[in-house]
Amino acid sequence: MPTISSRMERIPDSPISEMAHLASRYDVINLAQGFPDFDPPAELIAAAVAALQSGHNQYALTCGSHRFRQALANKQSRFTGLEIDPDHITVTCGGTEAMMSTMHTVCNPGDRVIIFSPFYENYAPDALLCGATPVYVSLDPPDFALDGDELRKAFQQGAKALVLCNPANPSGKVFSLEELQIIASLAQEYDAFVLMDEVYEHIVYAPHHHTYLAALPGMFERTITCGSLSKTYSITGWRLGYTIASPAVTQSIRKVHDYMTVGAPAPLQEAAVTALTLPDAYYNQLQADYTRRRNLFISCLEQAGLPYLCPQGGCFVLADISNLGFNDDRSFCLWLAKEIGVTGVPCSSFFNRPVRHLVRFNFAKRDETLLQAGERLCKIKEKL
Repeated sequence: MPTISSRMERIPDSPISEMAHLASRYDVINLAQGFPDFDPPAELIAAAVAALQSGHNQYALTCGSHRFRQALANKQSRFTGLEIDPDHITVTCGGTEAMMSTMHTVCNPGDRVIIFSPFYENYAPDALLCGATPVYVSLDPPDFALDGDELRKAFQQGAKALVLCNPANPSGKVFSLEELQIIASLAQEYDAFVLMDEVYEHIVYAPHHHTYLAALPGMFERTITCGSLSKTYSITGWRLGYTIASPAVTQSIRKVHDYMTVGAPAPLQEAAVTALTLPDAYYNQLQADYTRRRNLFISCLEQAGLPYLCPQGGCFVLADISNLGFNDDRSFCLWLAKEIGVTGVPCSSFFNRPVRHLVRFNFAKRDETLLQAGERLCKIKEKL
């Protein structure tokens, strides 16, 4: 038999997928994967049915239907304060493809890509698969503050790009304006791209505020925004993501996208226009609902005696298992699934250094799901 690519030796298995498979095998509440267990808005479901029944079942333009891109351009212009043109946008198969297509667009083999640690598990494999080398900059718990001097040292290694998730997965950190200004200044000084993952842009908790890096002076031309409709509208299975970039960069992203996936689902693009034209009241209610879910779940962690790092944004919370007697987080997560009936993700997979005392839980769930998970978590200490 021929051998597979040697680069696969550097690509780790996904702990999120591992825990999802455990959840499907046992009677387990899945708090590992970042998807909700509630439906999107009713009008969005109705729009999807209507799209399927009205002839939108063949390819759209590979870069995305004009109607979808126009609606997205209008919505993002409203929130960012920029003048976004539909021709700045490429519609992708989820935010996952958006980041992968972007990484292949900007990186040559041997280029360096700065990644903040902890990081979403896809970023390092994305870089490795296109031949780039990750350069890690640590953001340490509990506050995950940015050290500008450490970031400068990373840029001095000749970085071609920096990946920035804001609000951050898994930490829940929301970068302050001052931190974003440091990033913007260094990106301009060292002539680097910033690859923005803004999937959680509308899930931010008071008093924190989301600032769009691309809207800072001099940053639109070197910022490539990778976004998704998945979390904002509770449609993770629709796989609708996008990139927003300058015309020259967008032209190249579209080349990669055409050969990688051809195009995102046409009927769902048509339906998603309904989501993109929702009023501001929708986003205000989204924030209120997620604030309630966050507060409910951290109260469950408190009752279970699990310390946690309170998230500033996103739908994840990191729990501290230091005092439970486990040598590593993966062993704890396997035990938790089989003995307690809840899955989380071992956070060691999100750090480039040995951090084995944190577990990520997703609280994008119905109240009854979170309460049931809380009841099970309260049994941890009696089972040990």
